[in-house]
Amino acid sequence: MGIDLGTANTLVYVSGKGIVLQEPSVVAIDQDLKVPLAVGEDAKKMLGRTPGNVVALRPLRDGVIADFDTAELMLKHFIRQVHEGRALVSPRIVIGIPSGVTGVERRAVMEAASQAGARDVYLIDEPVAAAIGAGLPVAEPTGNMIIDIGGGTTEVAVLSLQGTVLSESVRVAGDELSESITQYMKKVHNLVVGERTAEEIKIQIGSAYPLQGDDELTMEVRGLHLLSGLPRTVTIKSSEVRESMSEPLAVIVDAVKRTLERTPPELAADIIDRGIMLAGGGALLKGIDTLISHETGIVTHIAADPLSCVVLGTGRVLENFKQLERVFSSRSRVM
Repeated sequence: MGIDLGTANTLVYVSGKGIVLQEPSVVAIDQDLKVPLAVGEDAKKMLGRTPGNVVALRPLRDGVIADFDTAELMLKHFIRQVHEGRALVSPRIVIGIPSGVTGVERRAVMEAASQAGARDVYLIDEPVAAAIGAGLPVAEPTGNMIIDIGGGTTEVAVLSLQGTVLSESVRVAGDELSESITQYMKKVHNLVVGERTAEEIKIQIGSAYPLQGDDELTMEVRGLHLLSGLPRTVTIKSSEVRESMSEPLAVIVDAVKRTLERTPPELAADIIDRGIMLAGGGALLKGIDTLISHETGIVTHIAADPLSCVVLGTGRVLENFKQLERVFSSRSRVM
């Protein structure tokens, strides 16, 4: 089994079957009975809408486990769901994790997977998995640059010969973009909106670069007005959303520039030839490829299926285990 344990979504790949599960990383728990009421899509619908005794949690923050017990519950649930409820299966699991995590955070992921019933656990850095999933020739001695914009972290890496030459991980990604929209609505429109509404705004009319022509989009947003304390509807433009997201986007662009500055000249030449590959849910933000091309002067492509690049990469590693064994770092195996 290959798992992309993401801050926003968890995807599972089973050898020979392909991607069998794609669910939001959310768990709803009854606090009185300490039992999970819903996991995944059903739990996501409860975010911000639960009664007093029920909490809807996201057990991962910034790409790492923030709530160990809930993460373990979620993994167990997903493994059982994939195996149609058979509890005695102990699969070999490859998990994609951010490259910037500490040793303690790595152990937490391994522990959670072992407790959830895994036989062997291997960890693979997300940019490497994303590059394999996006079909980049990581085994060849050529430079490949990948940017994986997830929910909690953005990973920028230069890869060659199955290894990471340089990588940088910044804890600014999809969640921070949504958060900046929430803050903007509060500051400019005196409107309080929830996490889900902010994400909806980002998907519908958010863009990283001015849209072509005068395609300015508008959207009606409902929320709680701060001054009157009553529900209110406000119409916002895509240019406002772009302005609100400019700071976190600048952090991502700076990380890309810093990585390019440190790249060895031979690999830099390869990257100019081949371009930069974008993966992760953040790659779906309108105009982000144009923004990165504009800032770096290098052609930027979006992977064919950016959301599932990491999980496809873990699956490919599982299926070609012997050839690709070198992609696991030595500290990321446990027996």
